[in-house]
Amino acid sequence: MSTFKNGVDEQYLALLDDILQNGVESDDRTGTGTKKVFGRMLKFDLTLGFPLLTTKKVWFKGVKEELLWFIKGERNIRNLVISGVNIWNEWPFQKYLESKGLSKRYPKYSPSWKKKMDEFVGKIKSDANFAEKYGDLGPIYGYVWRHWKGRDGQVDQLKKAIDLIKNSPHSRRIIVTAWDPSTLEQVALPPCHLYYQFQVVGNSLNCFMLQRSVDTFLGLPFNIASYALLTHIVAKVAGKVPGELTMALGDTHLYLNHIKQAKEQLSRTPKALPKLILNPKLCDIDNINSDWIEIEGYNPHPPIAAPISV
Repeated sequence: MSTFKNGVDEQYLALLDDILQNGVESDDRTGTGTKKVFGRMLKFDLTLGFPLLTTKKVWFKGVKEELLWFIKGERNIRNLVISGVNIWNEWPFQKYLESKGLSKRYPKYSPSWKKKMDEFVGKIKSDANFAEKYGDLGPIYGYVWRHWKGRDGQVDQLKKAIDLIKNSPHSRRIIVTAWDPSTLEQVALPPCHLYYQFQVVGNSLNCFMLQRSVDTFLGLPFNIASYALLTHIVAKVAGKVPGELTMALGDTHLYLNHIKQAKEQLSRTPKALPKLILNPKLCDIDNINSDWIEIEGYNPHPPIAAPISV
């Protein structure tokens, strides 16, 4: 029998248990309510396997397509919707309802709200003009990574970071930020993961990220996989190999309607981590084909459904 150590699920499950045991109940912006802790840290050795949780299935296609959408610097949901990824739909839809004075007619999360959102998403997909008007999320994540508004024009932070990794590997300034205080009122959702920094050690590339708000059950598994994938991609483009991923977590919470699901996940035994396969053709941050990124050997426990809070 083969043996393995899955420190990814072990750390994640320990965090779930920490919140359940030590978390303080709190009101929140969505009205759902949370149990929360503050100031936690996770650290993953990317040489030991790709950190895609095995105690519940994480939708890797969604992780991959969202990250590629970030890397392209996009801010409209249309291309995500066309690719079959609908994880950002609720925010522009709710804004659309409010702009039309329909938020009371379609109460949030009601059957009529869900039906109306399906109609909205269908129109985003089929009507480019409608999508341009109502599918925009504002200057979020990837748009700010690639189009930071500097005093002397736009700054491509991600490309500058890659250039530093290649040409100034000892730099302590290989940083990309998504938090722009001047545009917070313009975005559908202010960035939760707001800063990342790369460090080069020999031929290895380490990544440190900071997250202000952590939806531990639904969001964090995506965030772990997304920043691991980003580190792999940047390392590949810069001629390095991935090293460690460290995640510093601020307000780390479980929504109260995720407590039962968290306990179910805690009852499961971790399995072996999968392997990430990147096609050798992937060598340019501005030319990445989704088919060049694959996961091999992923055999997780079944998914656990939980409602999103908007």
